[in-house]
Amino acid sequence: MLISRPVFERPAAAVRPFALPALRHPAVSALLADHRALLAELLDGLGSPLHVVLPEVFEENVARLRRAFAGAGVTADVLFAKKANKADCYVRSAAALGIGVDVASAPELVGALAGGVPGHRIGISGPEKDDALHALAVQHGCLVAVDSVGELRRLAATARTARRQARVLLRTRTAGQSASRFGLSAAERAAAVGVCAERADDLVLRGFSFHLGGYSTTQRATAANEMIEHCLDARRRGASSAELVDIGGGLPVRYVEPRLWGAFLAQNRPAHYHAARNFQDFYPYGGQTADRAVTAIMEHRVDGAGSLSAKAGRNGIRFVVEPGRALLDQAGFTLFRVQQVDDRRDADGYAIVTVAGSSFSLSEQWFNSDYLPDPLLLPTGPEAAAAPAADALFPACVAGATCLESDVLTWRKIGFPRPVRRGDHLVYLNTAGYQMDSNESPFHDAPLPRKAVLRLGDGSGPPHWRLDGV
Repeated sequence: MLISRPVFERPAAAVRPFALPALRHPAVSALLADHRALLAELLDGLGSPLHVVLPEVFEENVARLRRAFAGAGVTADVLFAKKANKADCYVRSAAALGIGVDVASAPELVGALAGGVPGHRIGISGPEKDDALHALAVQHGCLVAVDSVGELRRLAATARTARRQARVLLRTRTAGQSASRFGLSAAERAAAVGVCAERADDLVLRGFSFHLGGYSTTQRATAANEMIEHCLDARRRGASSAELVDIGGGLPVRYVEPRLWGAFLAQNRPAHYHAARNFQDFYPYGGQTADRAVTAIMEHRVDGAGSLSAKAGRNGIRFVVEPGRALLDQAGFTLFRVQQVDDRRDADGYAIVTVAGSSFSLSEQWFNSDYLPDPLLLPTGPEAAAAPAADALFPACVAGATCLESDVLTWRKIGFPRPVRRGDHLVYLNTAGYQMDSNESPFHDAPLPRKAVLRLGDGSGPPHWRLDGV
């Protein structure tokens, strides 16, 4: 049964060395504990790997994020960043909840419209968008973030041909981003505001946005404050409709306990990985939660005076936020079937577990990194299920079944509680945010993995499932 404020299961205090057990939503725990047979049947019937997606958890995350903005006393339009997962079910949930979708391509825009999201709730991002995407955006009244004066002029021409006004955000480099390839410089921003005034029949300037990497709440609040100033300046130049500040995505997700995360970073060494890979940069798996990040951004003091939220309220500013990963927190997991185990413990000290599938179907978008939360081992067969855990850990990394040396799902050596066997199942938790399908590929002519949509409802009966997109 889903609850409005989930209490994530904490790993046991006596955690084994170097383990990074993933936090689990109660819905995921219920599925793994009470409906393992259903998951096994789905994996058998639909193939390995199988992505299980949970729109009810997505809906909880939307509600939690809305509460965080409301608690800060600000108005914010939430746009789900569709790039984070291709599943249609999340777009349908967004439409049902009345939130928007952020897209960056014509197929993504068509998918959002087909999922029931009206055009005025769709944001168009991405640099130097083509004319076809512009035309669709104008036709459906989408909010278009423009990256250059040249793109702005092209968009104005498209709007004039369609005899419609294009709703525009000007994506602007912040004071500390002179080297960024995204956004307008100060001089270009001034010129773009002038173009909006000259082409007022074709363009309506709604506000400003920025691109910011990383998860610093201070940097995001500082950038948002700059955008408020740009709105005020644009109003002084006649753009009375400039009232939106798009703070982008960049809201963090907590995958593991912060205490464990700190311990991992302190002990991390190349020797802990297959082939002694030297990973130096990781997603902050044990960092802040999204709702607390929102609070920190909105409460940040700006101009040496009050909070960002207070300044926005005084000046009639509304925020736009484009979370992807944060709305998908705990909203899906991935199942693999073990295809072979190469036990090299006598020679190398660890085994290589090969799964049916590849790392194209489970990978971290933090480049040159590893997806670090431990996979769960689900033994299969009556004798395996009844067997107690082994006295000693079974160290192993996890690889894909392609001919690529680099096809490794988990480079880090995992301490499994019992030997892994052919036919066992591995569960990677919390994979809906980017890990599932950002890098998917039909390499070796393998079909793309299926997504099974599961809903638990009130928990009184078995879960209902369907294939995504059906």
